[in-house]
Amino acid sequence: MKAEQEIVFRHKSVLLDEVLEQLKIQENGIYVDGTLGGAGHAGEICKRLKGGMLIGIDQDADAIAAAGERLAKYPFAKVVRSNYSEMKTVVNDLGIQKVNGILLDLGVSSYQLDTAERGFSYMEEDAPLDMRMDHRLEMTARDIVNGYSEAELFRIIRDYGEDPFAKNIAKHIVMRREKKELLTCGDLNEAIRAAIPMKIQKNLGHPSKRTFQAIRIELNGELRVLQDTLDEMIDLLEPNGRLCIITFHSLEDRIVKSGFRKRENPCECPPGFPVCVCGKKSAGRVITRKPILPSEEECENNKRARSAKLRVFERS
Repeated sequence: MKAEQEIVFRHKSVLLDEVLEQLKIQENGIYVDGTLGGAGHAGEICKRLKGGMLIGIDQDADAIAAAGERLAKYPFAKVVRSNYSEMKTVVNDLGIQKVNGILLDLGVSSYQLDTAERGFSYMEEDAPLDMRMDHRLEMTARDIVNGYSEAELFRIIRDYGEDPFAKNIAKHIVMRREKKELLTCGDLNEAIRAAIPMKIQKNLGHPSKRTFQAIRIELNGELRVLQDTLDEMIDLLEPNGRLCIITFHSLEDRIVKSGFRKRENPCECPPGFPVCVCGKKSAGRVITRKPILPSEEECENNKRARSAKLRVFERS
């Protein structure tokens, strides 16, 4: 099993060189990879450390197994199965109060997409509707598809999938599940295809892409966790420490962009006030006024990189 995991987790880390440059790694610094995956980024960070610590966090048991094996040769690497929402607790439990850098590589991993039984990919027709990033979670995508009301399905497909056919997709999901429970990715694909006009589908790419994204985000609470944890991660940084976040769709990027700007300039006083009276002070500065994008060469070599954006915040 371990040998198999090494193979499936061997993928190209997105924006690797850019992340390493932006983290400004110190040999004795303490760094956290909050979305460890197969430890692609973390392994390269470890190569640049001569002391200090690398703390890798992931909620996926398979990722923890693969990363633990890859990082075993580094005595200063600590691998913890948890959600990055618990980052402060994980770090404090290791006797650490502040860190020099934090990395998040958001979204679904290549391994999760490529492992059919995980149910993340709309390309795997016979796969079960699962989509859990953490198998300790009791609810699955199947529960959402078969249990949410039509209004709730419409909301998540509209808000998290940004699909213009959200209302019709929700309607068709409900219509189909009244006849038979939707159990596989193929079952859900059929409902989605029936909801979108064929002439639109020809120019749309795969019609299920947005709906699968929406259900995955809802199930795993991805946007809520990011929104709720952003301030805490910035507060966890040492002065001049950096938070690097790679996003893969506009919803994530919007949260990061807005959150960084707010921490750089939190003042709530009216623009005409001669002096600040609200007392809110800047936590640091946004390094990336525009996001760092992958090169054309990286996009050609790694399809997953095409939608990636890196934003960086530095603590004052």
